[in-house]
Amino acid sequence: MISQRLSRRSAPSIARQINRAPSPVVAYAAPWLTIMLASMMGGWVMVAQAPIMPPLGFMAMLAWRQLRPGLLPVWAGLPLGLVDDLFSGQVFGSAILVWSITLIVLDVIEARFPWRGFVTDWLVASCFILAYLAAGLAIANHTGGATPLVMMVPQMVLSVLCYPVAGRVVGMIDRWRLTRFRVIG
Repeated sequence: MISQRLSRRSAPSIARQINRAPSPVVAYAAPWLTIMLASMMGGWVMVAQAPIMPPLGFMAMLAWRQLRPGLLPVWAGLPLGLVDDLFSGQVFGSAILVWSITLIVLDVIEARFPWRGFVTDWLVASCFILAYLAAGLAIANHTGGATPLVMMVPQMVLSVLCYPVAGRVVGMIDRWRLTRFRVIG
């Protein structure tokens, strides 16, 4: 039976599987790149008079942090927030501050409450998403904006409802990253 399976495979495909070294560069770069791409995608989909698009980069960062707690260091909020600030149109430094605080608080939550489940992850992420959107609004209003909180309600509801989809997409990317490049972590 094994010889039949081996005879069906070509020699080059077997040679690629034997003694193949893992690629840690790709395995560790995938979360960073997906978060940066998600931050850039926020403005691609639609242009509206009121904010409706969820903060995709922030949601991807939360999903990666909840899926693989040790993969993103606590200081990752600075460079990832910088990329989000450049592409989101928010006041420069607001995402850097809020993303850094979020990663620090998530690290504390992870240390104090090691048990997790779908509902608790969604609840924690929902609290962070709502706080992120409210903080972004407060910072923008403080620097000269005049948007009422009521205008943000559709974006807040859509963001909370779409977080499980973001978590599922990050899970699929993580599965691809681990199976394709054979890195455990």
